[in-house]
Amino acid sequence: MDINRNQVFLAGLVLILLGTQFRAVDSLVLTPRATKFLAEQTDQPGVAAAKAMESITGKEATLPRKTMRPPDWIGYFLLSVGAVLILHSWTMPKPA
Repeated sequence: MDINRNQVFLAGLVLILLGTQFRAVDSLVLTPRATKFLAEQTDQPGVAAAKAMESITGKEATLPRKTMRPPDWIGYFLLSVGAVLILHSWTMPKPA
């Protein structure tokens, strides 16, 4: 399947919107479920303690919510790649 003009334009538009979103936010606070998943994947020491507390008390122990701060450059990067993709889509031939 070939990628046509409309698909490249849509990808550029999504990247521009995503870049705008990253420029608008300062930090992202993860849900408890996402925090637990991330801690399990990175083998955080708090996961073992939470599992031990869960086995002793019988109820699920919650980890403190993780706050992620994306770097400043990521928004500009997504905006520029999206703009390049949109400009490139305008130079491609129309789909038949």
